[in-house]
Amino acid sequence: MPLKIVDYYATLDAGHLDEAVEMLSEDVDFSMILPSGANRKTGRAAMLEYLSGRPPVGRQHRILRSAADEDLQFAHGAVTEGDRTTGYFVGVMHVRSDGLIDRYQVSFDAEFALLDTDAGDRR
Repeated sequence: MPLKIVDYYATLDAGHLDEAVEMLSEDVDFSMILPSGANRKTGRAAMLEYLSGRPPVGRQHRILRSAADEDLQFAHGAVTEGDRTTGYFVGVMHVRSDGLIDRYQVSFDAEFALLDTDAGDRR
């Protein structure tokens, strides 16, 4: 059975932003640690606004590792645009008993790869 975090990234990558946001609780708290700074907000509407405001670059999340421990789910992977890896992310989600995500934190780094096996993929 796929993890909710893996489903979330797959839904985003398919371009179904509304469906991805429906996986979140109405009052979801999120923190995105990006090279440009931290983006911390609350609510589905704020997440949809953020996701809708990203430039259309054919972004994909290639999950390299995922895991769960009780109500937390984790994913690490590469972010790609076309055939080029633009960086690496670590995402963590808290999943409530009703299956909705109520807390989400992700960090992205354009250069730092956790896995040596993927480091040669950067172009």
